[in-house]
Amino acid sequence: MADPKIGIYGLGTMGAALALNMVEKGVSIAVSNRTDDMITAFSERAAPLGGDVTTAPDLAALVTLLPKPRLLLAMIPSTGPLDALLDDVIPLLDAGDTVIDAGNADFHATRRRAARLAEHGMHFVGLGVSGGEDGARHGPSMMFGGSSESWQGLKPLLEPIAARFEGDPCVDRMGPDGAGHFVKTVHNGIEYADMQMIAETYDLLRHGLGQETSAIADRFAAWNEGPLGSYLFEITATVLRHDDPLGAGPMVDAILDRAGQKGTGRWTAIEAVTLGQSATMIEGAVAARAWSAEKDLRIAAGAAFGAERATLQIDEADLEPALLAARVLEYAQGFRILAAASQEYGWELDFARIAEIWRAGCIIRATLLDDIAGAFRDGPPRDQLLLAPRFAETFARGIPALRRIVSAAISAGYPLPVLGSALSFWDTLRQPSGTANLIQAQRDFFGRHGFDRVDGQEVHHGPWWP
Repeated sequence: MADPKIGIYGLGTMGAALALNMVEKGVSIAVSNRTDDMITAFSERAAPLGGDVTTAPDLAALVTLLPKPRLLLAMIPSTGPLDALLDDVIPLLDAGDTVIDAGNADFHATRRRAARLAEHGMHFVGLGVSGGEDGARHGPSMMFGGSSESWQGLKPLLEPIAARFEGDPCVDRMGPDGAGHFVKTVHNGIEYADMQMIAETYDLLRHGLGQETSAIADRFAAWNEGPLGSYLFEITATVLRHDDPLGAGPMVDAILDRAGQKGTGRWTAIEAVTLGQSATMIEGAVAARAWSAEKDLRIAAGAAFGAERATLQIDEADLEPALLAARVLEYAQGFRILAAASQEYGWELDFARIAEIWRAGCIIRATLLDDIAGAFRDGPPRDQLLLAPRFAETFARGIPALRRIVSAAISAGYPLPVLGSALSFWDTLRQPSGTANLIQAQRDFFGRHGFDRVDGQEVHHGPWWP
């Protein structure tokens, strides 16, 4: 049996899937877990794959199995449990060893942990892994954040297990310390917006136009064959075709309209505002999930104010171009957050490469990402995706359609937290002269904050101040 090239601690759903992927791709591994039963269960699943798997009863024993410089991947909650693991493992490791956190982590914690291990001459990697259990098992998209030295050690192990787009492995180094986990966070924020946009479209078709779920499934399947093609459109068509096995009617009707969230979308919104890049579409999606949790309030408000909605009057042909334009704006907001973070933390993120590694394996994989990667390779004006010439026709067709859809839906009483935000974002950014002059006047009046003049004169307060 070959010596293990990497140790994996944590054999839950994602950890086991990633470990099985490595075994299948010929990567020799050693594994352990906090509880013995999961080690046994993993060994039974790995046996038919015929790879080199060594098991260890605990973390300390796992470390002793690894050749130096050691590579230890942790797939446990990236909160207190991970810090506790570092407390235990740092005394067991040597300078030059690497610890990898492959969970969903707050990038601030990743930067703190990287600094902590650097004090011991060790490396800490924040590895964003997208694709869910199936992706981890058969080929995820992975966003690496860590030192160049640790990337050279891990690259030969990660590239074979990554998803591929036309042969290109969907994994790369984003930058140092928290860069990988930050890119994964923004990925999840875009995912939130994409899912909410789909849900809003479903609402318009199902309740606004009275279409059956089977017809809506066919529509999403057809869209999936064109420029809107994506994993989320594909699975939307699939879930809408299923009936409730415990009752009558579509499965979607049997599901309580209360959406869960694990925090990454909220992190994206928080970091966007912190960096001065208010990503309104992502914020709208996060807000919509929060509102969905308030089921009792929504019932009470419906009873108090009426839940009726007017008949929806839209041209269904407007939907595809409207959604495509909104999706480009959604990605544009995400990349604006990435750009602001890259500048703030000195990461020098490669936006084209980020789009490329999102083309396969991850939840937001979409046909559009190939065009987005190309747009960044071309160098869009001012590095703004929405100014890229290749999307000019998308906006020329899609924005008028989006305006008609949003206007009709809002007039009829249909909420559009994401699609409506997309239109507001577009209309705000295309105005050379906005309304902030009045806000600056107010701020100067009540707080003497000052302002800049249009004519450039060095007078920074209004006549209301002596």
